[in-house]
Amino acid sequence: MEPLRIAVIVGSTREGRVGDRIARWFVSRAAGRDGIELRVLDLLDYELPARYPKTPTPQVTAFAAEVGLAEAFVVVTPEYNRSFPASLKQAIDYAYDEWRAKPVGFVSYGHRSDGLCAVEQLRPVFCELHAVTMRDAVRLDLMHDQLDEDDHAVAAMLDQLAWWGLALREARAARPYVA
Repeated sequence: MEPLRIAVIVGSTREGRVGDRIARWFVSRAAGRDGIELRVLDLLDYELPARYPKTPTPQVTAFAAEVGLAEAFVVVTPEYNRSFPASLKQAIDYAYDEWRAKPVGFVSYGHRSDGLCAVEQLRPVFCELHAVTMRDAVRLDLMHDQLDEDDHAVAAMLDQLAWWGLALREARAARPYVA
């Protein structure tokens, strides 16, 4: 069986961010797992326009194509002001059909709330795009560096993501998703 193609999306583009470090940590924890193939999509690597263009730019087209190739997603997001970053919302909006009938897991981080508010704000966004969000998530409190302690949370989220990813892969192959 082909491995499940998972895109790990680094959602912060702020100067001084830690999202890239957290994404690397997550990938190191998930990389040894059988049956998955991970690809990091760092939003810093895409020059997405500040305004939605009338005609998609090559960078928008490239990002949407990567989303389209993925069969599942892990969104690495900070919590800023009780929500997720604008750069992440902008990137999500640049793809549309590419998200449909695919599962989304979350690795969130912040102070005290561990990024929970960002994840709860993202769930209805992905629901509107006909994506399925995972119940379990990986949450990290930046006040207490816990990057060596959350293997259970990573495994639980990946178990759900793999189940949904494979089930939805089979469903999309059997019949096109219609919204």
